[in-house]
Amino acid sequence: MVKSAFRPSDDVMTLPFLVPTNAMAVVDLRRTTTIVQALIGDGGSISSECSEIYLNGLVDDMTFMANTIDAGIQKYGIGVHPLTGNKQYAYEVDGYGNMYYADDANVPSLLSLPYLGYVNATDPIYINTRNFVLSSNNPWYFSGKAGAGLGGPHVGLNSIWPMSIIIHALTSTDSEEITNCAELLVDSTENTTLMHESFNKNDVGSYTRSWFAWANSLFGELVLYDEGLERIKITSEQ
Repeated sequence: MVKSAFRPSDDVMTLPFLVPTNAMAVVDLRRTTTIVQALIGDGGSISSECSEIYLNGLVDDMTFMANTIDAGIQKYGIGVHPLTGNKQYAYEVDGYGNMYYADDANVPSLLSLPYLGYVNATDPIYINTRNFVLSSNNPWYFSGKAGAGLGGPHVGLNSIWPMSIIIHALTSTDSEEITNCAELLVDSTENTTLMHESFNKNDVGSYTRSWFAWANSLFGELVLYDEGLERIKITSEQ
């Protein structure tokens, strides 16, 4: 696996191997391998400048890296949670058996593994992980009068990130769950028509960043992802 010092949220890590970012590396290495394979023998400018031997070697190297990281995740990144007794992905590990069970709102995250393309949303280990992530067993899951969702140490306790609610919807196979997430997202804008970085679990009017481009882009993706969201009346007044 690949070591990191910081999470996607820019917060310092607890253990050196972040499982979601390693999963993302596996997916992207394999996707890049497919691109390079398509260049071999295509007669284009890139293949004429790079020898076929070099490109084939690049494919072999990236395939090796992807498979090695993937094997590391499967060997070191999965454990049995001490409270639930379920087999699931850990958020961070050290490769010596120590695991930090949590999940952060920022992507890549454990919740986002199907969105990243690493696992299928119906994978049993992912389902166990998802159930943990969206529960009070996750130290960064908050639920209050204004809604429920993931936060993280970057903003602090009791702050829910709309980004996590969007990923919750994008990884769901339940149309009602997706609709509920979308309605919460609209309500969380506090009549600004924009996604915020975070909002207090008991008060959507208490938020950070009046607009957050990353979350806004993801929300647009969610609307395109599920045509059923036309049931939600998203107007300029909301």
